[in-house]
Parts: sequence; structure tokens; C-alpha cells
Amino acid sequence: MKHVLPRLLCLVGLLPLGAAQAADTPHYHITHQVSLPGDEGWDYLSYDQARHRLFVSHGTRVLVLDADQLTVAAEIADTPGVHGIALADDLGRGYVSAGRSGSVVVFDLHTLARLKDIKVTGENPDAILYDPATHRVFTFNGRGRNATAIDARTDEVLGTIPLDAKPEFAATDGKGRVYVNLEDRNSLAALDPQKVALRSVWPLSGCEEPSGLAIDARHGHLMPVCGNKVMVVVDATSGKLLGTAPIGAGVDAAAFDPGTDLAFASCGEGVLTVVRIGSSGRPEVVESVTTQRGARTLALDLEKHRVFLVTADFSPPPPASVQQPHPRPAIVPGSVRLLVLETGS
Repeated sequence: MKHVLPRLLCLVGLLPLGAAQAADTPHYHITHQVSLPGDEGWDYLSYDQARHRLFVSHGTRVLVLDADQLTVAAEIADTPGVHGIALADDLGRGYVSAGRSGSVVVFDLHTLARLKDIKVTGENPDAILYDPATHRVFTFNGRGRNATAIDARTDEVLGTIPLDAKPEFAATDGKGRVYVNLEDRNSLAALDPQKVALRSVWPLSGCEEPSGLAIDARHGHLMPVCGNKVMVVVDATSGKLLGTAPIGAGVDAAAFDPGTDLAFASCGEGVLTVVRIGSSGRPEVVESVTTQRGARTLALDLEKHRVFLVTADFSPPPPASVQQPHPRPAIVPGSVRLLVLETGS
């Protein structure tokens, strides 16, 4: 008994820890579905934490939702080929990348009034980012294969960073470094936003066609999500690969919640993969949440730890042709909707 009793006591001591770990495991689920006007496609979502507003790029406009009431409150019109929305909270301004017009639409973050249009230096501005350390906006120009730097205090174009690749989603550490996925090179670029220059290009071993990019600035971890159903964790200083985690198919976006140390990958097959990132950077999948087909882009509410997704219903795609070898399915009219995911009951 003198040998058995200590072992039993050790096992008993472990039980509360296991219970605590189980209690810490999130259980996200869809709590609200909100119909959105219009039958056009959508792209990036952006959440204004200070004003509790959700911005949704949608066709040729940006919908602005009251995130407390979950209602459409306003819209920013005439943003052809809209992709992303960057928010400069400290300057009270927002910036919209309008891909088809090759421009950025500047608006007042308080009144939502349109202020001006800025022509960028590359074709099809897609992802857009505000870097608070330098007060600069960067557009990542898909067909231009470069990035444009804009001074957000003067709206002056400062220069161009050649990338020789198709840039996708970008992230900033808020301390003077900007990062962007290079989709067709399976790589990640580190930029110097002050010098408007390329610092480094790091290959992403085991990652194909990186799209979304999340960042844990406190621990210096980057989390690209990849078309071959994997999230990789990369050291933001050296580019060293720290770990990988499996995710769903058809991913397009990623985000990180520093309040919970959870990373999210929104996947078009109808799955939200939730990953816990340890201080060492090793990722662990803690939940695979069933969402809805097509829900590929997301935004986070860091205060209430909510996840916002947008999707729609789709009709069968038309037959393939020489002009369209991979035709997209059409959106069923009246079916575009916002999904809100929360934890708890």
C-alpha cells in the first residue's frame, strides 16, 4: 500500500487539471444568421472594435453592420471590385481597395462619408493593411505583383515595393514590420514599412498557395493558412517553421485572438478550424466547427470573442468552356447572409 497510495494521490491530483483543460476547450457554434442585401460576391471582412461595426466587402460596395444589433446600418457605395477594408482608428479614417478601378477609397470612420479616391501603383489592389507604427496604408496588388505604400496622414502615395509574386493577405506586428503571403511562390515576405522595402522572402515548406495570414504579435508568431489544408506557424523574426496543424479545405482567411490564444481558419467546405497556439508556437487543433459551405472569409470581435463569416447558397456551376475552364457556381438570389459564431450555450 505504501507504494500504491502515492500513485493514487498523483492520479487524483491530475483530475482537476484535466477538468480545467476540458473547460478551457471552446465550443463555437452558429448563434445568429443575418440576411444581407444584394446577390453579388463578397471578400474580406473587417471589424471596428471601437465602434462595434462590421465592414463587409460586397460586390461594388461595402456594407456596414451594427454588430450589437446585427443590422445593416449603412453602406459605402461605388467601390468597384471591392476586396478589403483597412481601419486607421487613430486617424479616424478607413480605406477600401477597389480592384477594378485600381484605387483606394478613403472614408471618414465616424460619419462613413467618402473623402477621396487614391490611384495605386499596381493593377488590382486586393488585400489592404494599415500599419499604425508608420501611419501608412499598404495595398497588395494582385495582378501588379507589387505593393503600394500610402501616407495615411496626407493620402500621398509614397512608393512601390516590387514582389515578383501574387500577394495575398497581409499582417502587421504594429512595431515596424509588415508581412504578406506570396500565393504563387508558396512563400511569405517580410517588409520594412518605413523604408518601403522588401526585407526577406521565406519559403513555406509544406504550404501550397497561402491565402489568409494571422499574427500573434506578442509572441512573434505568424500563421499562414494554405490551400493544401494546413496552417503553418512561422517565427516572425527568422522565418523558421515552428509547427503545422491540419485545417479544412477551401481556406481563404485566418485570424488570431490574443485574449484566448486561439487562431481560426475559415474554410469554404463549411468548416471553421480552431487552433490553440502555445508560447513555443506549436499549434494544436482544439475544435473543427461545422459552418456552411462558402464561408471562407472572417473577422473577429476581440472583446466578445465572436467570429463573423459570410456565405450564400449556390446553384450548380455552368458547363466548363475554353473561356471559363473552371466556372464558378452562381449565387442563389436573396441568400447572402452573415453567420455569427459564439461559445457557450
